[in-house]
Amino acid sequence: MIVEPEVAEALAAGRPVVALESTILAHGLPPGRNREVAAAIEAAVRDGGAVPATLAVLDGRVRVGLAEAGLDRVCGGGLAKLSLRDLGPALALGVDGATTVAATAALARRAGIRGFATGGLGGVHRGARAALRSGEHRARDTWDESADLGVLAVTPILVVCSGVKSILDVGATLERLETLSVTVVGYRTDRFPGFYLADSGHPVPWRVEDPAQAAAMLDASPGPGAVVLANPIAEADQLDLSLHDRALARGLDAADDAGVTGKDMTPFLLDHLRGETGGASLEANIRLVVANARLAAEVAAHL
Repeated sequence: MIVEPEVAEALAAGRPVVALESTILAHGLPPGRNREVAAAIEAAVRDGGAVPATLAVLDGRVRVGLAEAGLDRVCGGGLAKLSLRDLGPALALGVDGATTVAATAALARRAGIRGFATGGLGGVHRGARAALRSGEHRARDTWDESADLGVLAVTPILVVCSGVKSILDVGATLERLETLSVTVVGYRTDRFPGFYLADSGHPVPWRVEDPAQAAAMLDASPGPGAVVLANPIAEADQLDLSLHDRALARGLDAADDAGVTGKDMTPFLLDHLRGETGGASLEANIRLVVANARLAAEVAAHL
């Protein structure tokens, strides 16, 4: 593990640091635009009073914090998508990779970072239980669940996000988070956000009104799991609900037809929504992740 000097100095001095995943840059955003967004996310962390630490695996080493050249490599394409289980093989074989929520959370905590910002969590996929499409129930024989949930169950870190990605089964994901004893808190809301939507249709059990309360909740948590701080996208920035539902239904059918499963499902559906919404979903994604980065920095200042 190589910790960027600025990050190492901040941690040693007890100054706030916010971890950032790299999968959103390497796999969630289009080439060219991803480098602009990488700069915007890190700038939002700095504006909030913290030091950004984007994580990735480069040249056979875990990198905690990336200089400009490292961000260029992450955004240049060709990186593997690395969850926690993939880190060993990638490091042993010298494979460059971008870290998911699961990998980033685990590595950040190992480096001593307590706050983490992302766009939306992974969760239980809609195909994991009987799904209603085109008027018929199609039961699947596999249980498709993101590794994010299991890692958050055993990693005491604050995760600022806009809920779980709306392409997933939000209700089932919340049930799993409850079972895994992961604390879920709404930031100035009683409703669990749905990534592109401010309200997924589900409530949150707890609510905080400011960054100090969020930090206090993590400090008071007995662990061993994470505290998920659900920060809804601004209502003015969210997708139109009918457009979202229509585009998602078409995307799920397209994924079915193409036989897309597992970790390939999320980038496939996000790319499909980008096309179906004329780029509106991409702009919403960028706005919410930048807002989450700034909020994570404000909370980190109180940890």
